[in-house]
Amino acid sequence: MNKRPNVIVVGGGVIGCWTAWHLLQRGCDVTLVERDTIGSGASSGNCGYICPSHVHPLCGPGAVINGLRTMAKFGGALSIPPRWDPTLWRWLWQFAKHCNANDFHQASLARHAILQSSRQQYSQFAALHAANIQWQEKGLLLVYRSDRDFQAYEASVDELRREFEIQVDQYDAKQICQLEPTVRDDLAGGWHFPGDAHLSPVKLLQQLLSEIKNAGGVIRQHTPIIGLRFDGRQLSSIQTDGGESLAADAFVFTTGAESDTLGRQLGINLPIVPGKGYSVTIGNAEGMPTTPMIFEDDHVAVTPLGESFRIGSTMQLTGFSRSLPPHRIELLKRSARRHLRLPLPVGPETQWTGWRPMMADGVPCIDRSPRAANAYIAAGNGMIGMATAPATGKLVAELALSITPHIDPHPYRARRFNNTDKS
Repeated sequence: MNKRPNVIVVGGGVIGCWTAWHLLQRGCDVTLVERDTIGSGASSGNCGYICPSHVHPLCGPGAVINGLRTMAKFGGALSIPPRWDPTLWRWLWQFAKHCNANDFHQASLARHAILQSSRQQYSQFAALHAANIQWQEKGLLLVYRSDRDFQAYEASVDELRREFEIQVDQYDAKQICQLEPTVRDDLAGGWHFPGDAHLSPVKLLQQLLSEIKNAGGVIRQHTPIIGLRFDGRQLSSIQTDGGESLAADAFVFTTGAESDTLGRQLGINLPIVPGKGYSVTIGNAEGMPTTPMIFEDDHVAVTPLGESFRIGSTMQLTGFSRSLPPHRIELLKRSARRHLRLPLPVGPETQWTGWRPMMADGVPCIDRSPRAANAYIAAGNGMIGMATAPATGKLVAELALSITPHIDPHPYRARRFNNTDKS
């Protein structure tokens, strides 16, 4: 009788949970190790968008100039506090090098593949658990106050339709109010992506955790990893802060924005930094939108979550700071007030901040470790972590088990960050 593969997944965010879920589906014995609690990082407080529309990375032609303009605005969506941080400077330099038409197109193709696969998997999962995860297929609406920016986005819409066959519907100010009556009537217009969906991140994580446990998976929370132990070309065990040595046949590291430290030990040079985001969830959705929207002038997103309402986004490259400045939450609310007819509802609030794992080229790393043949990494999904998690977990599980990948793994290879990689 063949022995069931024993796999340890390090990192209990949405990528780690989907990885564990796929490994269990393939008949593995799985232990999911998380230093805090499941979903305590960037996975729980995001806006829950399942958005195949988000094929374009941040690094594109003109992104550097646009970023500088945004930073110059008080309360802009992007901020980079000046400080001594060589890691961030190197990342910004690499980001700038990818802001060209060819790299932008290649990254878009890579993101499209993993977004489409994930969207299909979510549809299958939601067919069984829609109510439990608060799954809604209401699309995503990009809303503009600026007529110039609204019209300018049409070039991107043409490319999304032509290159990726993504359905996009144009709405003028009057039509937007018909689609979503809660918005103000002085907006320029909007673009609607009917193929997008949304869910409750917390409810999804709860459902995945339940299924992992029911399938025999072991959950180890509050278990920080402080070291790796190698035996030749194999990773033999990981060391916990409690003095334990956890051994397995294979290891998958899904440690988000902090993957660079473990990546270096695994022989992978990851250009990854934490992109700090914020959200506030109001426990009263009365009079609030039922359609997820992004207010493009401010880059602020809103999501209906059952009886709650979430406002989120912004990007701060502040390093590994856990501070939650009140003015950042107020900026989110201010944007919502500028776009909605009614005042924000009064209700209990949950404020959140988390680190998105931002890659310089906008494409996640999903690959085997160059140093250890039985170690794998899946990290760097950036602002589409929730939307790409199922396919990321499936692909890294396939690589770990030597199964033919369901999508081409080449765009997500680790060696693309080496100067010698010409492929």
